[in-house]
Amino acid sequence: MNVATAAKPTWLHTSRVLFVAARSRLEALPFSVIQLAMRIAIGFVFFNSGLLKLRSFEFAVKLFEQEYRLPFIDPVLGAQLAMAVEITVPVFLFLGLATRFATLPLLGMVAVIQTLVYPQAWVEHLLWTSVLVVLLTRGPGVFSLDYLIERQLRRSEA
Repeated sequence: MNVATAAKPTWLHTSRVLFVAARSRLEALPFSVIQLAMRIAIGFVFFNSGLLKLRSFEFAVKLFEQEYRLPFIDPVLGAQLAMAVEITVPVFLFLGLATRFATLPLLGMVAVIQTLVYPQAWVEHLLWTSVLVVLLTRGPGVFSLDYLIERQLRRSEA
């Protein structure tokens, strides 16, 4: 091997260098930005569903009667409970307030939907569950009221 060919990088080496540089730039994105996006995205999935029930409550009741057919719960009560959870809990996610706690009723709803209503939609439910579990286990991130409250509590304890 002569000096001229040894100094010349191969396409594989160049590709690897570019890949490592791109990966490093992507890893520099703060996880809190991803957490904020997750809170907003999953919140709107449920919030929009709640608004739909609010706009047409009679239709929501019919869905609970004819399509969802949940055992042990009256369709009117089921529609009311679902609407209330879907409208209020996402607000907590948007604000990043009591975020870990707010994921629990939504995880419960996903479990009910998956097991009793739409078991064939498991891919979508797995996506929702994954986002909710990340928020449950990692929290809302620094762009949240939870973070500000926790920071203030730490200051007052010191």
